[in-house]
Amino acid sequence: MNLQTATSANRVQPFDCRHFINGRYFASESGKTFDNMNPATKEVIGKVSEGGKKEIDLAVAAARRALNGRWKNMTGDDRIRIIRKIGDIILERKDELAKLETLDTGKPLSLSSTMDIPRAAFNFHFFADFMRGVGTEAYQTDDIAINYAIRRPVGVVGLINPWNLPLLLLTWKLAPCLAAGNTAVIKPAELTPLTATLLGEICQEAGLPDGVVNIVHGFGPESAGSALSEHPDVDAISFTGETTTGKIIMEAASKTLKKLSFELGGKNPNIIFADADIDEAVETTLKSSFVNQGEVCMCGSRIYVEREAYDEFLDAFISKTKELRVGDPFDPETNIGALISAEHTERVMNYITLAKKEGGDIVIGGGRPEGLESGCYLEPTIITGISRSSRVVKEEIFGPVVTVIPFDDEDEVIAQANDTHYGLSATVWTNDLRRAHRVAGQIEAGMVWVNTWFLRDLRTPFGGMKQSGLGREGGMHSFEFFSELSNICIKL
Repeated sequence: MNLQTATSANRVQPFDCRHFINGRYFASESGKTFDNMNPATKEVIGKVSEGGKKEIDLAVAAARRALNGRWKNMTGDDRIRIIRKIGDIILERKDELAKLETLDTGKPLSLSSTMDIPRAAFNFHFFADFMRGVGTEAYQTDDIAINYAIRRPVGVVGLINPWNLPLLLLTWKLAPCLAAGNTAVIKPAELTPLTATLLGEICQEAGLPDGVVNIVHGFGPESAGSALSEHPDVDAISFTGETTTGKIIMEAASKTLKKLSFELGGKNPNIIFADADIDEAVETTLKSSFVNQGEVCMCGSRIYVEREAYDEFLDAFISKTKELRVGDPFDPETNIGALISAEHTERVMNYITLAKKEGGDIVIGGGRPEGLESGCYLEPTIITGISRSSRVVKEEIFGPVVTVIPFDDEDEVIAQANDTHYGLSATVWTNDLRRAHRVAGQIEAGMVWVNTWFLRDLRTPFGGMKQSGLGREGGMHSFEFFSELSNICIKL
């Protein structure tokens, strides 16, 4: 399926996104479609087939057949070659995929080209290589018995993906899913269907048997998402997205006791002690606050600065934020593109209005950039003087909006950092080695970075605690989810 890409700036000719089931593309049986919008211009760039229970049933049946077909009998080496080839083709088509990702999300093309698409390819390369070293356990019980475990695919897996990093996070799930021998039914976010649609063609070109990967477009509640979550022949669901949606999926999946892996929302603390390298902290905080328009679940949107360094940090942070350029995602000078939709932009703006009502000071930003009214743009925004119990501090905003709050001692900031029902990630800035270990070990988060942010080793556990997630992904943690273990006991 040849999706047309950008012909000039951020304009394209309309094209359709259809379902990819059992190796072919087709429209919904009902004929229903919905509009796909470019958030940078609010222009409709194509139609998307709206799937429901019928399409999910077809996709799950295709995945079940493929699970017990040629895919099951392939050698590990053959499977590895296909998985690596998918990554290779993604790199070969990097420019095309990056343009599609930027059209769908509004993010700068420079970000799509340097992070999203290369990381998507690397996910396949990493798990293809990692698969070679995956082993299981064995125990000898004196001279009585030998126990050993064998690993098998969990089965048909539903992958439900978010709109902020569409291809990157889809491949983060799909690569280990395939490496473990499963088949998949993918439900992309309805706001970002383009790269997921093209991925079907890429998988086919790489030699993946028909039915191993299936893609159904549509909405969540009472549509494709719910049909996938509660389907009796789906063995597991891996979901990345908003916490409330995760709860809905969990309830639907409970009817058949599916295996679940969730990476959900975050309201992540960024703790800066006075002994930190302030210049480095400012540079990295600029990224952790505003990269991808702040639409990253690991963004450090709650910034706590030790009072001794508060003024120095805030002045430098404001100065660097003023240098950021908001604008056309296809302009190489753009740092911050458009938010995902008009509805989401309005939601983020409502939090800025709320901050003002709660006594906060908008020290920079807080509005729509001049000359960009036709798109879903918002200025990077820094809020000070806000109460620690404010909704703006407590709730996930998922936009280019951060709060900066002073603190006086270690115990105080640890208490503030943990005062949330989220627990995804955190960042600690200090040059005191003992303090780094001490504070990091007390923060209730699945991932803690010290003197850096979003520095990833794909072997490490990735995920959150509290209402930020369920389970872990990455390396062996992904294989544990996407496989089942059987212990075999041999009496000697």
